[in-house]
Amino acid sequence: MLVSRTKTVCRLIPVFALLLSWNIAYSDDLSIGINHYNYDLSEFVTWMEQATREKKIPGVALAIVSREGIMHMQTWGVKSVETRAPVNTDSVFRIASMSKTFAGTAATLLVDQNYQSWDTKLVDLFPAMNLGTGNASKGITLKHIVSHSTGLMPHSYSNLLDDGISYDRIKPNFSKIPTVCQPGECYGYQNVVFSLIADVVEESTGDSYEKYIYEQIFKPLGMITASMGMDAYLQSDEATKPHSRGRGGWRIASNNPAYYSVAPASGINASIFDMSMWLRANLGAFPELMPEGFLSQLHEPIISTPRGNYFNRWSGLEKAYYATGWRALDYKGERVIHHGGGVRGYRSEMAFVPNANIGVVLLFNAESNLANDIVPAFLDNLINATP
Repeated sequence: MLVSRTKTVCRLIPVFALLLSWNIAYSDDLSIGINHYNYDLSEFVTWMEQATREKKIPGVALAIVSREGIMHMQTWGVKSVETRAPVNTDSVFRIASMSKTFAGTAATLLVDQNYQSWDTKLVDLFPAMNLGTGNASKGITLKHIVSHSTGLMPHSYSNLLDDGISYDRIKPNFSKIPTVCQPGECYGYQNVVFSLIADVVEESTGDSYEKYIYEQIFKPLGMITASMGMDAYLQSDEATKPHSRGRGGWRIASNNPAYYSVAPASGINASIFDMSMWLRANLGAFPELMPEGFLSQLHEPIISTPRGNYFNRWSGLEKAYYATGWRALDYKGERVIHHGGGVRGYRSEMAFVPNANIGVVLLFNAESNLANDIVPAFLDNLINATP
């Protein structure tokens, strides 16, 4: 199935008109009454625009979506503080760790297409590769990789990525990663180890990871400006520039190509339109591609995540889990599916509430902690309605 870009763009509606349209379209579909949610998100949008302007974020892109279409899409600011070219809906940002949601989908497709099972052991696929110290690591499965529950030391070798060392150069050292628990028994976020998903895709299908993602996800969803890797980013006329804050304000930052080498973890470039399609797909807009049972596999919690993450400071958060490339949060009594991303010069956030059939995605071409506040502000606006 190829999604039509033209038809989707024509469905843009202003956010202040949401309440009327939702009463018409969804009152029969939601298990909880429509009045449980506040779909008038104009205050949230106004707050966000004001906050980003106060912080002087160089470039911002925002989308609010449902299964049925784009409810609100807005961009402001510039692609680069040097050229001053304006951000538009096709402007390309690095989405950083939100790339993990695509990798989780790729792994689920491998299982759905009978290439692998969730219980496939990495040692059976790659007999010559030693993953971690001790015998426990021999039990690491595909499910453990996608859910950060390998039992290996968290953030293994991310410091080497920070130093510009690529995945292929790091991989021979996998046998030296300390094992801290039995696979499946503890959570430990990974970038390098998580990127074994690309190796599994290539071993299973014979295609490169980049080709598999394009053929299985980007192309059928009509994500025409989405791409993977440094070369695609540099060749894009729509690419924004990364920014970091210095004494004189925002300035162009350098890209770290090593984080592109861990493609499943951090390798995707995309526009706000691309990401709106991705969010809609995860809300169930395209069942021919991602049916309900498939989405359930993606979004079902696998392992509890500990305190210490920025989202653990959100006042409405009750519990946090990792699923298959996604985070699953319990927030003010609602299940929220979420992921954020950050890489040098960029921040990104996306979240959706399946029961409410609504989601938000945000892209910054700047390193700003303001991104941490976007999702809770969106959720508080949505959920704080009087039942």
